[in-house]
Amino acid sequence: MANVIVIGAQWGDEGKGKITDLLSKSADIVVRYQGGVNAGHTVVVKEQTFKLHLIPSGILYPETQCIIGSGTVIDPQVLIGELDQLDTLNVSTENLMISQTAHVTMPYHRLIDQASEQKRGNKKIGTTGRGIGPTYADKSERTGIRILDLMNADHVEEQLEWTINYKNVILEKLYEMPPLDPKAVIEEYLGYAERLRPHVVDSSLKIAEGVKKKRNILFEGAQGTLLDLDHGTYPYVTSSNPVAGGACVGAGIGPTMIDRVIGVAKAYTTRVGEGPFPTELDGDLGQELCDRGAEFGTTTGRRRRCGWFDAVIGRYAVRINGMDCLAITKLDVLDTLAEIKVCVAYNIDGVRCENFPSSALRFARCEPIYETLPGWQQSTAACRSLEDLPKAALNYLKFLAELMEVPIAIVSLGASRDQTIIVEDPIHGPKRALLDANGTPVNQQPSEASNSPLSQ
Repeated sequence: MANVIVIGAQWGDEGKGKITDLLSKSADIVVRYQGGVNAGHTVVVKEQTFKLHLIPSGILYPETQCIIGSGTVIDPQVLIGELDQLDTLNVSTENLMISQTAHVTMPYHRLIDQASEQKRGNKKIGTTGRGIGPTYADKSERTGIRILDLMNADHVEEQLEWTINYKNVILEKLYEMPPLDPKAVIEEYLGYAERLRPHVVDSSLKIAEGVKKKRNILFEGAQGTLLDLDHGTYPYVTSSNPVAGGACVGAGIGPTMIDRVIGVAKAYTTRVGEGPFPTELDGDLGQELCDRGAEFGTTTGRRRRCGWFDAVIGRYAVRINGMDCLAITKLDVLDTLAEIKVCVAYNIDGVRCENFPSSALRFARCEPIYETLPGWQQSTAACRSLEDLPKAALNYLKFLAELMEVPIAIVSLGASRDQTIIVEDPIHGPKRALLDANGTPVNQQPSEASNSPLSQ
C-alpha cells in the first residue's frame, strides 16, 4: 500500500496530467485536492485526447475511484460538461465522487474575477477569469456556498437570494455591470444539484476507509509549487495551496498517512500569466520551445512563456514539498538544440544567490547564472529506456538530478502513455520492482537509489 502525492515543481503546466494518468494504473483511488477549473490536464490515450479540468485523471481507468476533494472549488456547469464529454467518449463516470464540503463557483464569482482583472490594468495578476480567486475569497470570508448547501433546496434558496443581492451591489456600484437575476441563478444551480447529487459523498470518510483497507491512493493537485498562495511568487499566484502539504488539508487526511511525494518538472521552464520569470527567453528560441512543446494553456489557450530550466526554483520545490523523486517531462522538445542552458544560481544586485527569494521585488531583479551543456540534436521520441537516449541527453538528466538533489524516476518524451521511460518504481521507491511504460511490474530488481543512473 502506498499513498502518493503528485505535485508540480514549477509554475504549473508541467505535464502532471500524463504522469498522474500513468500512475493511476497502480492506484485504487485518485484524489484531486485543490484548485478549480483554472487547471487543465491533457491526457492522450491511443490517439484520443482527453482534456480534464476538475475530474481526476484516474477516471480513464474503469476500476479506479476518483474523488474531488473538499479543498477544490467546483463550477457545476463545467463539471457537468466534463461528465457529458466523457459519456460521449464512452468513459464511465460511475466511480466519480464529489466532496460535500467543496465550495461552489457561482456566476458572480466569474464576473467579479474578470472585472477585477480589467480594473487592475497593468497591475493584473493574469488569472484565468474563471472565478477561482473570488470563490476562495468567499470561502475565507465564510459567505461561500458549498456542495452540501446545493443539496438542500430550501436552505440554499434563502442563502443565495441574500448573497446574489449583495454581490449585485458590487457588480453595479464598483464595476458598473448589470445585476444578476437571483431567481434565474437559483433555478439554474438547483438543476445542477440534481445532476450531481448521486456523486456527492463525505470524501474525507471515503479516503479514510481506503486507508484502512490499505488501498493505493494517489493525490493530484493543480498548478505548481511557484503558484502556491503561501510559498509561490506572491502576488502572482493561485488562490490555494498546490504544494504537498495542501494535499492533506484539501483531501482531509493526516500527514502521517503520506508515503511518497513525486514532483513533476519540464526539461525547461514555462509560465503563463504575469510575474517575474528569470530564465524567460524572448525571440526565436523562446518561440521554438513554444511551438515544439505546444505551449498553450489547456484551460485558456493562452501562450505560455518559455525559458531555460531553473534549478533554483527546482531545489526550492524539492525542499518545500519534501520530494522523494522527480518526473521530467518534454525532454523531446530540446531535441533540436545545439546547446542547452540551465540556471544554477541568480545574480541579485551583484551577489550570487542559490536560494529562491521570497520577495517579488527581489525576485524580479534576479539575473540567471547559467551553465551550458551540449545538445544531442537527434530525436528522442522513440526512446523507451535510458540506454536508448543519446549520451548528451542522459548527461543532461544526470545534471538536473544532481542540481535538484533528488533522483529522477520518470522521463516523458511525448504526450502518449507509451512515450515514457520508467527509471524506478515511483510509487514504492527503488527497492521495489520496476514498472514498464504501461505501469506493469517487470522482473528486474533495481539497485539502491544511490546507484540509480539518475540519482543525485
